Amino acid sequence: MRYEISGTTMQTVGVDLSPGETVYSQTATMAWMTDGVRMHTNTGGGLFAGIKRSLSGGTFFVTDFIADAGPGHVAFAPRFPGSILARTLRPGESLICRKETFLAAEKSVTFELAWQQRIGSGFFGGNGFILQKVTGPGTVFLDLSGEVITKQLAAGERWFVHAGHVGVHDPSVSFDIQMVPGFRNILFGGEGLFLACLTGPGEIHLQSMPILNLAEEIARYMPNNDQRGGGGAMASVAGAGVVGGVLGSLFGGDT
Repeated sequence: MRYEISGTTMQTVGVDLSPGETVYSQTATMAWMTDGVRMHTNTGGGLFAGIKRSLSGGTFFVTDFIADAGPGHVAFAPRFPGSILARTLRPGESLICRKETFLAAEKSVTFELAWQQRIGSGFFGGNGFILQKVTGPGTVFLDLSGEVITKQLAAGERWFVHAGHVGVHDPSVSFDIQMVPGFRNILFGGEGLFLACLTGPGEIHLQSMPILNLAEEIARYMPNNDQRGGGGAMASVAGAGVVGGVLGSLFGGDT
């Protein structure tokens, strides 16, 4: 299998398959493919596997793309502006990802849910209690919002990150939360009450543009419908963003 990631802010990943090779993806992510590729939509391991994948922000069904008679080409595209992170995992090597990060992978890669180990991280860390976990061997393609910044943390090294910017990290990296210091920082800093605390050793991949941030900026420019008696569209959308942010921090997180 060979692949190429194309584009800048609206990337796609094109995969060249040799005869007999298979990649699978979330549903509704395939952009184009050649006629030598056969699609097979399934639950990816049965009813329980589909339910667990749905809880982690994935789709209940997955689609296999199989090169049967000869070579084939298939391309995948994320739903939002961002970057595609490609990682080739060794046997047994895993990555922990925020919800809705998985895009596609070789058939040998396992895609399952993972749990936040600390109660505080689940409630206030912005990701919710349920995350995604991918395990090798094989190549996996992950979808992060905005640009991707990769850092290698030494043992005991700590980074404080706005929770929405946490994308992918090694299982060896500890994820916890810490209250923002200072009364004025909490009230006027705009960063909320808590920051994610990532502690090495291990690699972290941060995303520059959480989707919730983008949605809130778009809401600011929505037309105001007060004159038509229908209420303020901007206020409604902005209000929904605030409520969604609170509920997301408790149950699901933003992407």
